[in-house]
Amino acid sequence: MTNERKGIWSRMNGIAAIAGVLVVLFTSCGDRDGTPVAVTFTEHVAPILYNNCSICHRPGGSAHFSLMSYEEARKNAGASAYVAKERIMPPWPADPHYTTFIGQRVLSERDIKILEKWAEEGAPRGPADKQPMVPEYPVGSESGTPDMRIAVQPYFLKGNSSDRFLLVKVPFQLPQDTFASLIEFIPGRKNVVHHVNGDLVSYDFDKKKDVFTGERALDMQADTSKLLEAFQRLGLPNDDGTYPVLQKSVVNYLPGAIGQKYPNGIGGYKLPRKGVFLLNDLHYGFTNKDDILDSSYINIFFSKTPPDRPVQEFQLGTLSSFGNAPVLPDLIIQPDSIKYVHSNYTVPDDISILTINPHMHLLGKSFKAYALKPNGDTIRLISIPRWDFNWQYFYTFKKMVKIPKGSTIVAEGVYDNTKQNLNNPFSPPRLVRDNNGSMKATDEMFQFIVTYLPYKQGDENISLEPK
Repeated sequence: MTNERKGIWSRMNGIAAIAGVLVVLFTSCGDRDGTPVAVTFTEHVAPILYNNCSICHRPGGSAHFSLMSYEEARKNAGASAYVAKERIMPPWPADPHYTTFIGQRVLSERDIKILEKWAEEGAPRGPADKQPMVPEYPVGSESGTPDMRIAVQPYFLKGNSSDRFLLVKVPFQLPQDTFASLIEFIPGRKNVVHHVNGDLVSYDFDKKKDVFTGERALDMQADTSKLLEAFQRLGLPNDDGTYPVLQKSVVNYLPGAIGQKYPNGIGGYKLPRKGVFLLNDLHYGFTNKDDILDSSYINIFFSKTPPDRPVQEFQLGTLSSFGNAPVLPDLIIQPDSIKYVHSNYTVPDDISILTINPHMHLLGKSFKAYALKPNGDTIRLISIPRWDFNWQYFYTFKKMVKIPKGSTIVAEGVYDNTKQNLNNPFSPPRLVRDNNGSMKATDEMFQFIVTYLPYKQGDENISLEPK
């Protein structure tokens, strides 16, 4: 054999050897997309479920079935693969490519393919010693063990085909003024409690003899025209007829959202010796069952020190905090139409944004918010390309976002009032509008709620991640 042929033969043997190694690697490690050749629950599926799904799909969670055990996951393997592929679950409406937030749950393409492959191959269990630790969750709380729990007035909900809105008083008395790092609303019936916006009424000790007098709950049916009369019936005024201090948005609830506790002395609340949590719209959704008892409650987590920097809040759009950030052109949506609206607000000072909450109802199609700096640069805040009424989070940034003085915050929304919108409450479509700030799902709203602090040097470097 000539030297040239020997060289060719040697190179061919080398190529064959490399190819053999690659075959072994692909066989042992998985497909070219990174999917393992043999997918099992213990090695591959359980970590995905525990990191993304079990926060809701667990005993006592907000979902209607659990995915904690192998048997539970196996029974739902096909459904899990489908909703993952369609990006229905885990529910995270915000576009992760536009901005990222604390606690976002977004499956990778590899995760989705693992779930699909596992279902296709009969959902094998896998080796027991590869099973990850099953996560533990606090009982009766989303955040831990509270220092104090206060029951909300129990309510019997009758079967109905419309929303119900309660104005609820939750009084309390403490041995002394104190501080709370977190106040958390826990619904007794997660399948019917849609949302809660709760405020704190703080009394001077000598101006209110008994905070427990008065009615505890009034069915308002989203009618806010008689609020002063309702406040009287609830016994909210001071004994001399004046009104105490009201602090907004102290205890809120939305499906899938948990109470936010900020680090580094940020946020928190001062609790008076005598006070009331005023749930100004405890919203119950539709139900076809009679006499459902809802026994919700409020958890309080005390703090030994006052917050160094109490958070503040404003909102654009419906019921704007300023009156000068309305919905434009208006929130009147004609039947069989797609409508674009926006709301703008120019900040008078430097601020640091911590948390944002977009809000629309059933006709919502998409939502986007950003800030335009005085020099024309854009600060991304949030994009929700496919609005989902059922999942409306309070989105907290990983680090505070500085918005310079003179920047304009812009919120944009698109509404779909056509028969193609499967969430449209009317068939055929009807005219829908913002009915004076009505919370009814069949009316519409457009809001962008911003939780912020006056800016301090270095805020943009402070992590808001829980410790």
